Amino acid sequence: MHRAARRIAGVAHRTPVLTSGQLDDRTGAALFLKAEHLQRVGAFKFRGATNAVAALDTATRARGVVAFSSGNHAQAVALTCRIQQVPATIVMPQDAPPVKLDATRGYGAEVVTYDRFTEDRRAIGQRIAEERGATVIPPFDHPDIVAGQGTAALELLEAVPDLDLLVAPIGGGGLLAGCTAAARGLVPDLEVVGVEPAGRHAARDALARGEVVEVPVPRTVLDGQQTAYIGAIPLAVLSHHGVRVVGVEDAAALDTVAWVATRMKQVVEPSGAAALAALLDGTIDVRGRRVGVVLSGGNVAPALLADALRTSGAEGSTAQADRPRRG
Repeated sequence: MHRAARRIAGVAHRTPVLTSGQLDDRTGAALFLKAEHLQRVGAFKFRGATNAVAALDTATRARGVVAFSSGNHAQAVALTCRIQQVPATIVMPQDAPPVKLDATRGYGAEVVTYDRFTEDRRAIGQRIAEERGATVIPPFDHPDIVAGQGTAALELLEAVPDLDLLVAPIGGGGLLAGCTAAARGLVPDLEVVGVEPAGRHAARDALARGEVVEVPVPRTVLDGQQTAYIGAIPLAVLSHHGVRVVGVEDAAALDTVAWVATRMKQVVEPSGAAALAALLDGTIDVRGRRVGVVLSGGNVAPALLADALRTSGAEGSTAQADRPRRG
């Protein structure tokens, strides 16, 4: 983890820790939000991608890399490859948010699209890599990806060392596993909880059975968490540390997106708001505790953000604005 921190230092942002009096009053806790929506490419994924590409030797880098992602890992690999001058091909679902597709192309990567409900992105990525002699950089099931993502928790605990609980979203598991390993290395008795979409049980079923479980791709607005399974490496880490995972409803995530936008003046995507949503809707009781929360990404489509604001009834509300403080 510390090696990963050294690799990404000066390239990835050291994102701020935000606090809000209104959040504390609403939850009865002291919340510390790790603002990964302010990371380069708007998501924590830049940490793992930068670490993984930087770890490749010169000959391997020259042959290029292939990645598959619904958007944030795609952008992260595309940008870090541009910075490190490595050719990149990204396999993305054709229904990925346009803001993510456009940004990935804008960073200079070649984009190959597929139907996430009928095609296997792993198979497509592997075929392209074999044809080109390139290296696959998966979005979560890779030790350098996990280590890179875990640097977010290292930074959070350096800023706020006396946490009782750490909550982070889980899609494929790289972020939660990395944060768990980093956090438990610094605070052995720290509780860690993951949050996945309520309609997707890939993480909960895998932890219950002790093996990777593939589920149907969930139809959810939490598009960053639409993976059908969690990785074997993340599963091993989470199982070893006894991490618990809960589900959060789409409506709660959208309400949280709107609340954070109107009250804290911060833009997060639904997946980025998932961990905080599980606190605000009462799924995780945090009263009287000091809680670290990862806001994992901010790449939300403008139309979806507008819908969230309208649905919540919070559009244009500024009377109770609570601008975040940086911890």
